[in-house]
Amino acid sequence: MLYTIAIYVYQLMVMLVAPFHKKARTLLKGQRNTFKLLKQHVDPQARYIWFHAASLGEFEQGRPLMERFRRLHPEYKILLTFFSPSGYEVRKNYDGADIVCYLPFDTPSNVYRFFRLVRPEMAFFIKYEFWMNYMWACHHYGIPFYSVSSIFRPNKIFFRWYGRPYAHTLKYVTYFFVQDEQSRELLAAKGFTDNVTIVGDTRFDRVIDIARQAKELPLVERFCRDAGMVLVAGSSWGPDEDLIIPYFNAHPGMKLILAPHVIDESHLRQIEQKLRRPAVRYTEATEDGVGQSDCLIINCFGLLSSIYRYGQVAYVGGGFGVGIHNVPEAAVYGIPVLFGPNNKGFREAQDLLRMGGCFEITGQTLFNAVMDRVSSDHNLREQRGLVCRDYITSNAGASDVIFETVLGYPRKP
Repeated sequence: MLYTIAIYVYQLMVMLVAPFHKKARTLLKGQRNTFKLLKQHVDPQARYIWFHAASLGEFEQGRPLMERFRRLHPEYKILLTFFSPSGYEVRKNYDGADIVCYLPFDTPSNVYRFFRLVRPEMAFFIKYEFWMNYMWACHHYGIPFYSVSSIFRPNKIFFRWYGRPYAHTLKYVTYFFVQDEQSRELLAAKGFTDNVTIVGDTRFDRVIDIARQAKELPLVERFCRDAGMVLVAGSSWGPDEDLIIPYFNAHPGMKLILAPHVIDESHLRQIEQKLRRPAVRYTEATEDGVGQSDCLIINCFGLLSSIYRYGQVAYVGGGFGVGIHNVPEAAVYGIPVLFGPNNKGFREAQDLLRMGGCFEITGQTLFNAVMDRVSSDHNLREQRGLVCRDYITSNAGASDVIFETVLGYPRKP
């Protein structure tokens, strides 16, 4: 099968570049440990539910479901797999799952070994994840396979003439929980009508849960005390920082909380070299001294979702590169959100741009103009922020719909 040949070729390419590429090396090392880990930790008498996420963003989409299973069905154990090191390395100690490991490459031999070790009772794959051999195995063993928060577009391989063999994979999906009407229509054109429901994005449920349980962060609170204006820039990359930092340097009336996507030492030093005002790293700050700094650099993971609550304006990075990061994570706090132009594939960003809750930034001049406007107009910030908050709350509930469909649970009133 061409698909399986392609997987073997991809695996070989990863092996060839691994000596020169840290992420590839990490992936291979993690995958080599998967079967050992499963042998050690799988309880043959236990009942498992399998969640698979490509990376960190998909994990956050699946997390509300995992936590509902934990709470409502403690008789199940949860197996969580990742494909990307950027997801696994951050969440390998996630206590909401009983086993966390890499998903081995989708070769027949790996799939056979995987299902010899663990036979889940249900499988939930998040968003774009469609691994043909694993899906076939679920079908073969009678394991219900659910596609959660999935999005389909006409340019995806399923709907191209050369993707017909891969489109055959879709018949192994027990139920599709899609994000929008276009996805439903594309699946209907392929003959899938009775097993498709538009539920939206489970990530809305997750960010609402996060906001309700947001951590108290005394260091951040002390940093923001008496600040006239605080911009929280989350998951920033170099091009984002090249817009944000010059504006920050020139506006002594504002404070900046900067949470870069990459927090290795070389990137942190690059940021510090660009700053012309006092700055401190979060891990080096003290409550007595942090207020004397104007920029707080978040050089650790796990805090950003709680930190957005301390800002009057948020900037979500990635829009000048691979694509914007988590807009709902900031919007849930009822503050206006700025992001770069690579946002077309993100429904929530497009919706909020149309509704007026967010601003698209295309360069320094526009960034400066938008920041001047939102900094000086309190009413504008409140209006735009209210649009964001209302949008998030009105789109919540996907997890309840999924539970109702899969397990027969009634939705919350």
